[in-house]
Amino acid sequence: MIDLRSLLLTPAFRPVYRRVTRSSRFNGFGTFWKPLKRLSIFVTTEHRTQSPVLIVDHVLADMVFVGRLKLEPCMKTTLARQLANYSSSFRFEDLSKEVVHEVKRRVIDSLGCALGAWNEEPCVIARKVASDFSAKHGATIIGTTHKAPPDWTAFANGCCIRYFDYNDTYLSKEPAHPSDNISAALAAAESVGASGQELIAAIALAYEVQCRFCDAASIRARGWDHVTYGAFSTALACARLMKLDPEKTRHAVNIAGVACAAMRQARVGELSHWKGVAFADAARRGVYSALLARAGMTGPAPIFEGQMGFEKELGVSLGNVGEKFKGAPEMILKTSIKFWPAEYHSQSAIEAALTLRKDVGDPAKVKSMTIESHDASVDIIGSEPEKWKPETRETADHSLPYITAIALIDGQITDKQFDRDRFAHPRVWKFLENVKVARHGELSGLYPEAVANIVHVDLADGRRLTKRVDYPLGHAKNPLKDSEVEEKFFALVEPAIGQKRAKKIVALAWKLDQAENVDELIRALVMVKK
Repeated sequence: MIDLRSLLLTPAFRPVYRRVTRSSRFNGFGTFWKPLKRLSIFVTTEHRTQSPVLIVDHVLADMVFVGRLKLEPCMKTTLARQLANYSSSFRFEDLSKEVVHEVKRRVIDSLGCALGAWNEEPCVIARKVASDFSAKHGATIIGTTHKAPPDWTAFANGCCIRYFDYNDTYLSKEPAHPSDNISAALAAAESVGASGQELIAAIALAYEVQCRFCDAASIRARGWDHVTYGAFSTALACARLMKLDPEKTRHAVNIAGVACAAMRQARVGELSHWKGVAFADAARRGVYSALLARAGMTGPAPIFEGQMGFEKELGVSLGNVGEKFKGAPEMILKTSIKFWPAEYHSQSAIEAALTLRKDVGDPAKVKSMTIESHDASVDIIGSEPEKWKPETRETADHSLPYITAIALIDGQITDKQFDRDRFAHPRVWKFLENVKVARHGELSGLYPEAVANIVHVDLADGRRLTKRVDYPLGHAKNPLKDSEVEEKFFALVEPAIGQKRAKKIVALAWKLDQAENVDELIRALVMVKK
């Protein structure tokens, strides 16, 4: 049973309580001033906003019913409402030139990753499943001419963008790969005929939301995967592209949040295909949530602060993250592009190992290797036994000892280093027996501003070679040049579609802000079936 007096004395309702109790002659209308026979007060929920309200019935002493007064408390704006209001608060013209340019770079980078991984097994599986469905107002599955429902297209395309573990990164309390959002934004943009400028603004919004959530709280320590935040960021990006009003956008967030929690088991133990497609599923949920909200579906609220909401159930506090959403998005400028196709915490170790190889020469001279790393790196990719004997590609590209060792042995890190014949080779496993990973306090203190690793190589002749890298190539503080982003794209795409078509895709991406829609870019992505 609700204790109304206690409820009325809470900060939210105290002004209301004083208003209805200070006078026995109060009736709320100012027309009749007779003694009250009965003052009925009860709590209900406002249907449209799902906010708690007080209903006060006034019955006079002569049993004349005067009327009903609805009083809404002065409650703190929920995070979902803050996000909904923010999503439509800025225009494309408010974005800085640097942000617009960076979005184009990430589109090029993501499309390169997607086409490069197009023939990989989980990407083929996702494409096959999505291709079983068609939609009148759908979106094109990348590399094909088939239009599926936009949520399924977001999943199929998201699998391709992410699978090589080669797309961009943001490191904070919770790490992320924010270009994962692009599959959802691109699918929604095509389905509604959005312009290139509208797509760019939506992508910038998605980066802003996911990165600021990552700054607010880590969820992996409690067993939840970082892709959980992606359901919110993609829902907001799609809601903006669909031009939903703030109320429907809020419900898109609510719907996305009620079933978004993803288990961290996707990234521990023996890794599976799902490691590379988990965010694609979050993107699918984000698009679907926006579609439902557009049609009028409402979602539970308050989704973040509620009694059984996001914060309570996941055991985290997002603090005042809602207050961070002011002005035009800019968080994309703090994210980093990968130069090598491996988990980001290993990037500086790869660079260090490749530098040392010049002095080592023949890997047979190596007696042992020690990698000193920061806590996040050790916890995520450098502590489980499976990392020293990778059985799958997914484990290999998330193994600090393997990645660093194979960089030293082969003198390169490409997709070839993640073929089973390479990562499961007996000689490689034998080499890994002499590779150690150790925590380093100073490096941990620098994280996430720096993503540092120190690699020591002990040679058979007694010498020790050491190399430290704090900001690997592609890091926000050591960014790739535009020409290097293009080179990465061409290396991934040209073998499949040739130089001429690859250059056309890049040219279209650089002019994305001038495009009336994304149709020409989508058509340019068709792959030649083998």
